[in-house]
Amino acid sequence: MGDDVDFSELMSGEGVKPLAQRQDKVALKTPDDRTNREARREAAEHGQRKDRNFLSLNEVPAVSPYDIVEFKRDGIQHGVFKKLKQGRYLTDTKLDLHRHTAEQARQMLYQFVLDCVEHDIRCALILHGKGMHTPDDDGSGRRERKPQARIKSCVVHWLKQLEQVQAFSSAQPKDGGAGAVYVLFRKSERQKDKNRQRFINSRQSAD
Repeated sequence: MGDDVDFSELMSGEGVKPLAQRQDKVALKTPDDRTNREARREAAEHGQRKDRNFLSLNEVPAVSPYDIVEFKRDGIQHGVFKKLKQGRYLTDTKLDLHRHTAEQARQMLYQFVLDCVEHDIRCALILHGKGMHTPDDDGSGRRERKPQARIKSCVVHWLKQLEQVQAFSSAQPKDGGAGAVYVLFRKSERQKDKNRQRFINSRQSAD
């Protein structure tokens, strides 16, 4: 075949058929695409929430099952702390950590403290148990003997690290004794504004 043969003549010969034009179009967005995108966003948001939880299971000082624990930050008045220890504050809510692993307790306590401050909870009760009969199974399928009062030790350690917590103390026997703690939270800015406005209104009424 010579180089001067016309390409159009070749294509017009017998047996040569033009390619059919495809009528279908590829969808740029499908339900699967949207589902996957939402799943990735939810996973990213979950990862961010998890990353903000700085509480650790490592290097937790051990306390004994029947130890009475207490803690207060500088600036907390003696009368306030005494009232807390005596169980005289109304506990608006509680967190029960019985039958949970240390990792579950870590996540639950962190979110619980954030929620309490967000909803202007002043005092709450956390039931951590004495830990006399800590189960061998930690939830991972491995059976390993755990130290006594593991959750209690973690709760005491974690609460000291959370700046939203102003003070805590072992509860009175009626509320769980050495197996629970009263927790006093920092007032939110919203609550501080309410108290400030209440004070101003009371002074104006007095005048």
